[in-house]
Amino acid sequence: MAANGTVLIADDEERILRGLGRALREDGHEVVEATSGLAAQRLMSERVFDVIVVDNIMPDLTGLDLIRDLAQHVAPGDRPQVVLMTAHATVESAIEAMKLGALDYLQKPFEIDELLVVVRRAVELQRLRSEHRYLLSERDEEFNHYGIVGRSRAMQEVIRTLERVAETKSTVLVTGETGTGKELVARAIHDRSAQRDMPLIKVNCAAIPDTLLESELFGHVRGAFTGAAANKKGKFALAHGGSILLDEIAMLGQPLQAKLLRVLQEREFEPLGSERSQKVDVRVIAATNRDLRQMVAEGRFQEDLFYRLNVIPIRIPPLRERREDIAVLADHFVVKHAHRSGQPARQLHESALAVLQRYDWPGNVRELENTLERAVVLSREPVIRADAISGLYAATPAVTGLPSTRLHQNLEWMERETIRRALEAAGGVKKDAAEAMGISQRALSHYLAKHRLSDPQP
Repeated sequence: MAANGTVLIADDEERILRGLGRALREDGHEVVEATSGLAAQRLMSERVFDVIVVDNIMPDLTGLDLIRDLAQHVAPGDRPQVVLMTAHATVESAIEAMKLGALDYLQKPFEIDELLVVVRRAVELQRLRSEHRYLLSERDEEFNHYGIVGRSRAMQEVIRTLERVAETKSTVLVTGETGTGKELVARAIHDRSAQRDMPLIKVNCAAIPDTLLESELFGHVRGAFTGAAANKKGKFALAHGGSILLDEIAMLGQPLQAKLLRVLQEREFEPLGSERSQKVDVRVIAATNRDLRQMVAEGRFQEDLFYRLNVIPIRIPPLRERREDIAVLADHFVVKHAHRSGQPARQLHESALAVLQRYDWPGNVRELENTLERAVVLSREPVIRADAISGLYAATPAVTGLPSTRLHQNLEWMERETIRRALEAAGGVKKDAAEAMGISQRALSHYLAKHRLSDPQP
């Protein structure tokens, strides 16, 4: 299926315009049509498009005029992909369009399939560009210290510690409740280290059965077990020269704990089925939401391994212990998700912030981000008020008196029901459902996929 994108088509020949628009809609795109260059220019000033398909010869502004205007007034990273259509193609016009940043051009008459292929490629390139820009902003934004937002004394101490340990190759143990940002801390340590150009390999020890985890970590040789048809590199081998994050380290079984201890002590391991040791140069970062000391006392975690992991301990405090960070986190997430979802800028009203401040956030920063992502995507108003937060998420215990655990469990269900009921009211028409909720069709498609709701048919 083609990637969905928002496409603006500008052509003064209405018959061509309607035909191309219909074909692109059938291919899954959201299409806006303009019958003149000036109309296209006005639409571009009002909203963001992934792709612009413009006819070169129009009575007011030509396609090249529009491309020149984009080149002069819009930064390269913020421009849509541009496809120029013309029945008067010349080498000169094509070269100028490409120099100004156009992706491609089509000479009339052309086959509809040619347009569909070009637009699909343009949408995918635009999506990759947006993702790349977002990742760069996350990496380079000094304010949030590698993605870690927080002005509280506790979080500033976490940041100072990770910056100091990043300069070494010491093993780090990151602890904290679910959703506090343990992976962000691991990524920050790696990105700040001398090994930043080497890979950071992540392994979720809780997501892989013990029977498969040994092969996943250390690899195997051909014939090591039934189905091992070829040699396979493990995560430690892939992380050689860089870092490896062992998330949910408390879930390792006793045999694997012993093998990991050897890696930390000897800096070598044996792939499954092999009799030859393999040296490895890697920094180990372990993370857990469990109390490993208690697990050692109960005999469920090896004491030697705990001390090998706990060389540099970093504890991330839960959000309820650093409420002064809620406001800055909220502002950060509102900006982030408005940008990512293509929504207009949003602001948090003081009443909404007060609701956020009163909640205990059992899911920590992750739950706060999910809450604000929903508010940004589903809110119609430029200002997010308290009723938007409480209406969507059953508010906080202080407002409703419900237990925080019950509220936390209901968040996903309420989001799913909001989408389902909107679709039901719209008779299964995605466009109408999206308009009723004040969100784009792309945002609606995202939530349909997230909640595994079947794609509705009118």
